[in-house]
Amino acid sequence: MADLEIDFSGIKSPNPFWLASAPPTNTGDQIMRAFDQGWGGAVWKTVGNPVKNLHSRYAALKRGKGSIIGLNNIELISDRGLSINLKEMAEVKKKYPEQALIASIMAGNREEWVELIRRVEDTGVDGLELNFSCPHGMCERGLGSAIGQEPEVAAEIMSWVRDATTLPVLMKFTPNVSDITVQGRVAVEGGADGAALINTIKSIIGVDLDDFIPYPKGRNGSTNGGYCGTAVKPIALHMLASLGRTDWFNLPISGIGGINNWKDCAEFIALGSTSVQVCTAVMHHGFGIVEGMIDGLSKYLDAKGMNSVNELRGKALNQYKDWGDLDMNYKVVADINEKKCTGCGKCYTACNDGAYQSISISSRKAKTGDPIPEINTDTCKGCNLCSLVCPRDCIKMIDVSKTSSVKTWQEIVANNEFEIADGIL
Repeated sequence: MADLEIDFSGIKSPNPFWLASAPPTNTGDQIMRAFDQGWGGAVWKTVGNPVKNLHSRYAALKRGKGSIIGLNNIELISDRGLSINLKEMAEVKKKYPEQALIASIMAGNREEWVELIRRVEDTGVDGLELNFSCPHGMCERGLGSAIGQEPEVAAEIMSWVRDATTLPVLMKFTPNVSDITVQGRVAVEGGADGAALINTIKSIIGVDLDDFIPYPKGRNGSTNGGYCGTAVKPIALHMLASLGRTDWFNLPISGIGGINNWKDCAEFIALGSTSVQVCTAVMHHGFGIVEGMIDGLSKYLDAKGMNSVNELRGKALNQYKDWGDLDMNYKVVADINEKKCTGCGKCYTACNDGAYQSISISSRKAKTGDPIPEINTDTCKGCNLCSLVCPRDCIKMIDVSKTSSVKTWQEIVANNEFEIADGIL
């Protein structure tokens, strides 16, 4: 079995699966139960100055009446007393010395940061995660994402923290910016030992059309919250890769955002993560999901002939290119498996109304008696839409490239060869 152990800037963990700083890490009891299930590490729910949380604090975007696609929350940092949090941190670390335990912290002025760090250090935690990223409530107080969105402020606080501790320090990035690499510069130049990204995305998830109060509803209204869950995974992967592909960002990354299973974990690691952090999936399904993550990732690494999870890290980064560097000679067209097709017509409607009018209805019939769609390979653009809307996985994209040589847009422009790029002009 492949070795899943990682070393995150000196923080050892038996596997890369960590719980994110969130409701699942609100108490020592929760974290100990999670460690018993197999989680390799946990980031404690952010501690700092006293707060009071609202009662109605979560709202969900669902797939019909089914599973949660995205979760919105307006919850603040821990509303439990700092002393009880610190006491439980020490108990967890003493009982589970092999698991990684990281304290997420948030403070105001320099004196508050230094005092909080001093008290947290005494618990024996393995590292600190700086919450520069909470997008609601705390940012209105000049904390959270209000720090991450201001590079000069983040850099100053990084200097305070770096002067105050020798523990490994992770800076947690906010996605509510136009360029994630700006925070990356702050982390690198400020002496951080790692990065954690992404935190939740500022959002309003919906509105009750009877009383016109946004969700989650309060008695006198609501506010924007932080969006997380499956729906944010593509955004998280893009921001992760944006940092990973630079030649100057050299910090280990703890990837966060929409991770539900071992495949999600593997994708994050392939784009540069050293560890991954999970929250929403645990809130939906419980701590036990880690067993499938461990088993699935182990079997995948074995199948790939990798002896360690560290061999997977960054494998996909070289394949992430600028648009202008992609191969214009590569061509695919759709192909329908008529034996599987039921003639539902979804591909025809999608192509005819939403794409390139390259599917017609043939005279051949499916087992249902409905007509089977037919691909016009001469006009098909290979856009993939039909294969994506097909409910029975009947459509595959077939490579019909006429040459194996690569021709990029950059080369076409340089050589004034626009005519070989079908449909560009």
